[in-house]
Amino acid sequence: MSVLALRPAPSSPGRSPALLAPATSPDVGLVSDGELLAAIAGDAGETLLQRFGCLAAALGADRYELGRIGGPDLAWTFAVVQECASRMGRASLTRRCLLSSYPPVLAYLTTTMAWRGREQFRVLFLDKKNQLIVDEVMNEGSVDHAPVYPREVVRRALETDSAAVILAHNHPSGDPTPSSADIELTRQVIDACRWLRIEVHDHLIIGRDGAASLKSLGLI
Repeated sequence: MSVLALRPAPSSPGRSPALLAPATSPDVGLVSDGELLAAIAGDAGETLLQRFGCLAAALGADRYELGRIGGPDLAWTFAVVQECASRMGRASLTRRCLLSSYPPVLAYLTTTMAWRGREQFRVLFLDKKNQLIVDEVMNEGSVDHAPVYPREVVRRALETDSAAVILAHNHPSGDPTPSSADIELTRQVIDACRWLRIEVHDHLIIGRDGAASLKSLGLI
């Protein structure tokens, strides 16, 4: 399938390009990463593939870096794609006990976080049935650090009337092995939540090479 079949449609200045439907209906699953990037990003697609190495890494790239490569329209387009993927994954978590549904939780967090170029700290706030109330990004940081304050986790848990939380953050290096700082932060959050009887079920670390559960590792 040629790139032209999925070429970006002409757009007016200041607007992101829309995709033209192909004349036929080929299987989009047969399209290469490069062709998909070209469909989304036009001429910048090849640059993105060279810079990030694969489609997933390009889609998870920092919006400021995307903006430097293709301008604000490209950064916005990729943000929309990222958000669509995130909402699709989050939809699978609604109205179910997350403690008995770890595969969908890990799949959602992997899609949302694994390929990001910067650390992101998220919290899944749960009700008394361990069903998702809200999933929030508490902070985004550098390539190896996303500072979060335990009191902020507690504050949001109280505001959302949460009975429990699942902590999660990514390692842009790809290696999900928890660091000593990850373990210490988790213990600080647990201590802060304990006083208000808010349960910290787990801290999941997400990387391109897999995921780690501090609870499964016996670290909490």
